[in-house]
Amino acid sequence: MRRTLALMAGLVLGGGPLAAQAIQNAALRRAIQAYDNVDFAQVIPLARAALRERLATAERARAYELLAFSFAATNQPDSAITSFREVLQLDPDRDIDPRRVSPRIAGYFNAALGQVMVVRQLDVDSAAFVAGQGAVPIKYHITSSARVRVRAVSPQTSILIDSSVTVGQVNLRWPARLPNGDPVPAGTYTIVVDAAAGQNSYSASQAVRITHGAVDSLPHLTQLPGYQFLPETEVPPKSWRPMGIALMGVGAALAGSLAVGSDLGKSSGREIGTISAATLITGFIMTLKKPAPQPSRGNVMFNQLLREQVGRRNQEIARDNAQKRQQVQVTVVPLPKPGGVR
Repeated sequence: MRRTLALMAGLVLGGGPLAAQAIQNAALRRAIQAYDNVDFAQVIPLARAALRERLATAERARAYELLAFSFAATNQPDSAITSFREVLQLDPDRDIDPRRVSPRIAGYFNAALGQVMVVRQLDVDSAAFVAGQGAVPIKYHITSSARVRVRAVSPQTSILIDSSVTVGQVNLRWPARLPNGDPVPAGTYTIVVDAAAGQNSYSASQAVRITHGAVDSLPHLTQLPGYQFLPETEVPPKSWRPMGIALMGVGAALAGSLAVGSDLGKSSGREIGTISAATLITGFIMTLKKPAPQPSRGNVMFNQLLREQVGRRNQEIARDNAQKRQQVQVTVVPLPKPGGVR
């Protein structure tokens, strides 16, 4: 019967927001045991007894959460909403999983959320940028309309980031700069969100560490991307001209010897043959010889233009690097929050 009552109320035993934690208080441990046994009549007085004792913040939030779920299970909506409101005051980021509780329980929790003014889910993202060219993302949720001031506080200074009347989800971008435009000094800062509406006020915070670094400069170029220097000399193709000249010379010698005819002796004929053979061999060797490299006018002009372009680009890089050496790389890293409930 009790088990059925718990399931009808939408309470999931042993999980969800009541997951096991290190509990030091004996009365609170007995209240959790009674809750696990679905004995809500015992949970309520035991949790109230625990709240009369000295509890850590996390234990106090746990006791009120036990009360809220027990009041909801025993059909006491006003008491359940009041207890949920106390939970949210102690731990504004506490939430419930709508898949693990009934719509009625979710309704009580949302009703309590609408009755308190708290800053929830404050989140500062890590960021790295050149000072003046980026910003740190900051977001938070405020449950009711209030005047909200967001500051970055360090032991040396307090910098106003934003001041507005707002409600719901808020997204800010902090450039991490002083009023004079300089980047904020390196060190540990606390991003503080203060909300006030009438007599009610609430504050949430997140510590961050800011460091400075040099801006990366660009190396000088040796060539333009996508372009290659061309060889300034080229080897012309092999020519058969030497062999042709040799053949013409041999032909002329043979023609001359035929014209003279018998006036030449045998020894002279042999000499002409030897000279002709030597001429042919010389012509053949000169034909096979690799031609000497010659300047390529087109490639020389192309390389000259490319060098001029590389030189101009390196001058631009030098000017940019001179500016970058005067800039500051700002890196912002959120620090871990202390364990437990705030």
